[in-house]
Amino acid sequence: MPNVLELVLILLAIAVLAVVVFRLLRLPPMLGYLLAGVFIGPHALGWIPDNEETRHLAEFGVVFLMFSIGLEFSLPKLVTMKRIVFGFGAAQVFLTILFVMAVSWVLALDWRVGLALGGALAMSSTAIVSKMLAERLELNSAHGRQIIGVLLFQDLAVVPLLIMIPALASTGDSETNYGVMYAIAFFNALVVLALILFLGQRLMRPWFHLVARQRSSELFVLNVLLITLGLAWLTDIAGLSLALGAFLAGMLISETEYRYQVEDDIKPFRDILLGLFFITIGMLLDMQVVMQNFLWVILILTALIVLKVLLITGLSRFFGANSSVAARTGLNLAQGGEFGFVLLALAGATGLVENAILQPVLAAVVLSMFVAPFIIEHSERMTKRFINAEWIDRAVQITAIASQTMVEEGHVIVCGYGRSGQNVSRLLEKESIPYLALDLDPQRIHEAASAGESVVYGDAARRDVLVAAGIMRANALVVSYTDTVSALKILAHVRALRPELSVVVRTRDDADIDLLKDAGATEVVAEILEGSLMLASHVLLLLNVSSGRVLRCIRQTREQRYQLFRAFFHGVTDEMDDSEDKLSPRLLTVVIVAGAAAVNETLGELDLASLEVEVTAVRRHNIRGLLPSSDTRLEAGDVVVLQGTQENLAAAEIKLLQG
Repeated sequence: MPNVLELVLILLAIAVLAVVVFRLLRLPPMLGYLLAGVFIGPHALGWIPDNEETRHLAEFGVVFLMFSIGLEFSLPKLVTMKRIVFGFGAAQVFLTILFVMAVSWVLALDWRVGLALGGALAMSSTAIVSKMLAERLELNSAHGRQIIGVLLFQDLAVVPLLIMIPALASTGDSETNYGVMYAIAFFNALVVLALILFLGQRLMRPWFHLVARQRSSELFVLNVLLITLGLAWLTDIAGLSLALGAFLAGMLISETEYRYQVEDDIKPFRDILLGLFFITIGMLLDMQVVMQNFLWVILILTALIVLKVLLITGLSRFFGANSSVAARTGLNLAQGGEFGFVLLALAGATGLVENAILQPVLAAVVLSMFVAPFIIEHSERMTKRFINAEWIDRAVQITAIASQTMVEEGHVIVCGYGRSGQNVSRLLEKESIPYLALDLDPQRIHEAASAGESVVYGDAARRDVLVAAGIMRANALVVSYTDTVSALKILAHVRALRPELSVVVRTRDDADIDLLKDAGATEVVAEILEGSLMLASHVLLLLNVSSGRVLRCIRQTREQRYQLFRAFFHGVTDEMDDSEDKLSPRLLTVVIVAGAAAVNETLGELDLASLEVEVTAVRRHNIRGLLPSSDTRLEAGDVVVLQGTQENLAAAEIKLLQG
């Protein structure tokens, strides 16, 4: 049996190998972790024993995953999506559990087994689905919003299920014992939750203020680990789960202005430990039992996918989606999920579900996650094949873009609305030049559009999107992001549609300047070289070189495509350091909901300047007022645009909404 160091080395080695292989195959690394666990586990090669130490190491992955979900837990976010989350999402989970309980009753199994299995099978893979939606640029689509809403409720539903399964397993055959144990479990949960939430809300922010004032990143990370694992330990000794305590820790920290910093600091721990968790889940799979029950595994796998597709598609239609959106929602959520593994592992560890039942179900869930990327990848094609309404969704997106530019003439199309795109747009707006920005980040679009800026969702590398954006009437086009492949696609469309159109392309360095120029770019701006050029020009001016000579030098350097700067000596410090980005100013839009602390308060009374946050605009009834005065009184429904650093914006948002 390997010692602790050998155990960790084996897990790390197999994790690295799995991630490398599956990234080369362009498959989710999580599937590699699962497959690696199957091979090195006690039921195959036997490199890793199935003992208490291994399970504890794996459980930390779930702890940090639940902590991350707690950080994202936001009551305002739930309110805006309440119909999808608590309507559609709740119906999907409850109906799946009821169906599995009905099947269990037909097979003469205990109803508690059916409830545990139903809860596990109701889960879908947040990791796989959200990642692929982001890669396919579908997060902000109609089916993308429904999928995220359902996944959000599934994540929340895990918390009560984690409480219920140990209580169900402790009941034995006595109904009286069941009632007592179940009541004790929920009493413990209520007491612990009340204490943590009551004391935590009052202590968390001042404690984090104290730690942050020490200006030690090491101390800050140690503090986050202490709170996360400390609350997990408290819920564990209360008879609940480690994951529940971690979820509460994340939720409490999310109410402070340090949540963004915490999320960045905790991500490496979460991803590494979560990978080890998936390896240990794969270790649970006994291939001998699976082969002995091969027909049952295939039957459960087929039933799982077909049932979830039909159920979710039907519910999506019931909640108002058209056939195309409903079908794609069902296909994307047809697989099992990582929290299904958590619940199955808990049900097996507590003895609620026997190994003979657990293994075929576990195998079916693993296989469903293996086939999920292929189903999601081809979901659009399958939908088009069987449902003729798919083209309507794309037509709606194109119509939304075209409606923004229908009356525009001589405008500028800004491809990408990141920091560079926003700066270009503001200068255009200052000069009263109309523009339309295209972007694929749903959060950025929501924030900017709420503030009244001219930005819409659209992939600028698609020909139909550029046509809808009014390329035939535009005066110029700007590619503000540094993706050469996408820029080349845009240039190809411009060359085919309007070769005379002026196009300015941003690139990172000099590597692709010639390629982009040859593809039709009018100007290529290499940000590193432009920075060097501006730095050199300031030096020359300080050395009393005439401004005319400096301008002539800049012009010649640009005309020669930065030939003077094209070569340099590389060093270890050439890598980008984005640590200062957290200190740079950014914008945030805050919707003043009914009941918020800022309602009927003036900007002067709120005194956001004390938090080093500036109010740059207030939008009311679709009318945008720039640089409002301190006498501006906020009303419910106002959209406030704030400018400041990340942490200061978080503090200002809390002050506006919670007081």
